[in-house]
Amino acid sequence: MTYYLFKPIFINRVKGFISLIRPFTLLAPIIVSISIMISSFYYLGRYDIYSVFWNTILPASLCLSILNAASNSLNQASDIKSDMISKSYRPIPQGFVSIKEACILSIILYLSALYLSTLINMVFTLYVVFISIFTITYSIPPRMKNFLFFNQLWVAIPRGFLGVLASWSVFNYNLQLLPISIGFISMLFLIGGSITKDIIDKEADKINGAHTLINTFGNKKAAVISFPFLFFPFIIIPILINNGIFESYYWFLTIFSIPGYLIFYLMVRDNSKRKFLENTSAWTLMYLTYFLFAISFSIITVSNSIV
Repeated sequence: MTYYLFKPIFINRVKGFISLIRPFTLLAPIIVSISIMISSFYYLGRYDIYSVFWNTILPASLCLSILNAASNSLNQASDIKSDMISKSYRPIPQGFVSIKEACILSIILYLSALYLSTLINMVFTLYVVFISIFTITYSIPPRMKNFLFFNQLWVAIPRGFLGVLASWSVFNYNLQLLPISIGFISMLFLIGGSITKDIIDKEADKINGAHTLINTFGNKKAAVISFPFLFFPFIIIPILINNGIFESYYWFLTIFSIPGYLIFYLMVRDNSKRKFLENTSAWTLMYLTYFLFAISFSIITVSNSIV
């Protein structure tokens, strides 16, 4: 009798802890980091990828994924007031997980990511530390989430620029123009794309003191402001090719300006939450575009490195 009484509570708590880390968003650091690491490996002229995948690439990508999970848990703990308004289905507003438990989980995950990073190399560890600083200060004082424009930078820098450089550093410590450029393009894209997550939260964020492009200028004006960051990072690739920074075979990556335009269109036209995800179609397409960009970069780099 007691077993059946407490079983639903136990299941809800387990689901609550899983929901804290937001599994769908963890695909980004896994897919992007693995793609960049493989690119770096082949770019160095090495080909025995199977010998390092399990003992280096997988732990490093898992580290960055755990880091993202830690950030997600901390963000939910600090966003309880906003979530009570716009996302009451989340585990903390529902009472399945407490704020203290979410913070403890976040600390455990941050420490786990830091430990895993030390098994890779010290340069990678330094990037993990820098990424952690950005993600922590996004949610807690000085809580950069509250500051207009800075909230976009505090998402884009660690998840775009630093994330790419961290992944590249797993096999290649040197700061080369190729990874710096790819990281910069990723950062610019995420500066524009990151505001898609604020559409559902616009009223709750305003009530709780977070100034975003969406709740400051409205959806359409915010979409117009973000459009150059969604579109032009990919259009500058031919310029990088002409200046010898990219090889000519990277021209294909300009195709991602098309979904950049579609994200802009969806931000203006469709602001409804998707049934099986936690945000809008624009938010989902932003993630998928970033996945495909990283995968395409990896395929191009690898295929032209082994010729």
